[in-house]
Amino acid sequence: MDNPARVAEFRARLKDRRDQLQAEVAGILPPGSRFVLEIGSGHGHFLTAFTQANPDRQCVGIDLQLERVARANRKRDRAKLPNLHFLRGDVAMLLEVLPPGVLADLIFVLFPDPWPKARHHKNRTMQNPFLETLAAKTLPGSQLCFRTDFEPYFRDVQAALRDHRDWVLTDKPWPFELPTVFQERAESYHSLIACRR
Repeated sequence: MDNPARVAEFRARLKDRRDQLQAEVAGILPPGSRFVLEIGSGHGHFLTAFTQANPDRQCVGIDLQLERVARANRKRDRAKLPNLHFLRGDVAMLLEVLPPGVLADLIFVLFPDPWPKARHHKNRTMQNPFLETLAAKTLPGSQLCFRTDFEPYFRDVQAALRDHRDWVLTDKPWPFELPTVFQERAESYHSLIACRR
């Protein structure tokens, strides 16, 4: 049986996290805006370079680790990029607190944790429930760019997108190339792009 006090404490912390994220997002993405999203942005190398190459785009990176987000924001500050923001939090919560009409038109998921053990597959981000949530926060034609060095995860994501009612796999070229730390370490990797129907 759950401890009611611990459950209440957990719910209060979750609400505080959600409220804080909602306030941060409201300060950077006005209603009706469009943005580029990197899920699991790490230390911010990729999205910082992307933003430098695309100064007209609003860019948001999200990561769970506070230290990574702090490093990414220092990188952003050194580069003087007012249209780049790194947030700490869960991507599902971010999508939930987006202001009305705010939609992602380009999404990068680069070398996410593959959770290779079968009993941990439930922790993978790129699964049908998340793909549906993401589709609701994108425009028709929005691109979802996924890259991993773990082939079984790649095949699973490819199959999920192939059969998904909201996404279609395409042969479009990769929109921005900059090797990430994980990409440089990988012997090989696999990439795909899906477009929102």
